[in-house]
Amino acid sequence: MRKKKVSITQQILVHSFLILASIVTATPFFWMISTSFKTPQEIYTIPPKFIPSEITLKNYIDLFKGVNFGRPLLNTIIIALVAPPLSILLNSMAGYAFSKFRFKGREVLFLLILATMMIPGQMTLIPTYLIVRFLNMLNTYRGIIIPGLVGAGSIFFWRQFINGIPNELIESAKIDGASEIHIYFKIILPLSTPFLVTSFVFAFIGAWNSFLWPLIVATDERMYTLPVAVSIISGQYGENIGTILAGSTIVVLPILVIFLIAQKYVIKGIAMTGLKF
Repeated sequence: MRKKKVSITQQILVHSFLILASIVTATPFFWMISTSFKTPQEIYTIPPKFIPSEITLKNYIDLFKGVNFGRPLLNTIIIALVAPPLSILLNSMAGYAFSKFRFKGREVLFLLILATMMIPGQMTLIPTYLIVRFLNMLNTYRGIIIPGLVGAGSIFFWRQFINGIPNELIESAKIDGASEIHIYFKIILPLSTPFLVTSFVFAFIGAWNSFLWPLIVATDERMYTLPVAVSIISGQYGENIGTILAGSTIVVLPILVIFLIAQKYVIKGIAMTGLKF
């Protein structure tokens, strides 16, 4: 009986803590979304109201008409839809090669790739920018997307995941005359569905939230992304809190929706990858 009481007490404490933590975490997001639908007068009401008494779309209308938020939104959608599939393709191919291929210098090359994770990203901004400028890719989608497609961390996790795929499957396919491309697309990727979805979600979030690199490469406002546009709006329209929070809401909501839809695969993908270290 004591064990049961202790167990029930522990469950109550754990659930209470999780509920409290969830409320604390969700409150800023709820406040942001709620305030984006408030009138200017109600935003500065004291005591503040979490639920607006009068819902208005004026902040969103001003955002797209007065600030021209449509172009950054389009740019971000294009980048966030194009970059993840290309990133998954390149990183998974590299992970497959390092996991299942045997070639001279494989371990040394892989260690060199992992060593790049020790270098702060800020240190590579200038040489990357110079390369992009030399290739005449400033103010282009190519210049924003291509430098971030491949990462040492992504290659490492793909290698770890593919290590768990039995070699017998690949050898059987080769005996049947399957090419490496056929094995990759028909065996490796289908067996990697949970981690595939996880990689897509993280790549999408990274592309959608990218701020520093688009800010450096896109000197023309027609190539601004959402985070850059919100930053500029915050500076130019600092007194218009409703418009700023409307832009922030548009930036945050797609990420939350995608994560909620794919959370089952994300958790499974992370768990399956962790088991293969």
